[in-house]
Amino acid sequence: MAYPSGFKYTKDHEWVDLAGDTGRIGITDYAQNQLGDVVYIELPEVGARLKQGQSFGTIESVKAVSELYSPVTGEVTEVNTALKDKPENVNKDPHGSWMIAVKLANAGEAGALLDATAYQDLVK
Repeated sequence: MAYPSGFKYTKDHEWVDLAGDTGRIGITDYAQNQLGDVVYIELPEVGARLKQGQSFGTIESVKAVSELYSPVTGEVTEVNTALKDKPENVNKDPHGSWMIAVKLANAGEAGALLDATAYQDLVK
């Protein structure tokens, strides 16, 4: 699986797709593969304020429940409610299934995240 080169990645296996001062956040193919079949995703409300590294919800699979961590600091502007009905989309298309969109409080933070090459090396 190729990791999209425009995304930034965390060591906790989240990605952020940045566009201006907004970032859409999801989990990587590696993460969904480790989890197995995703059955439930708990996400925050619009307006929630997150700090970089803070948990913003949970993802539940047949194997385990895992925390989801925000790669950036900011305010939740959008929640992908379709994932509540179809959480398995994360397994089918992890890099296309964003969970939340965040208005960035500090765009510079993303500079400390991994690029696709560094992330690929991490999960080899």
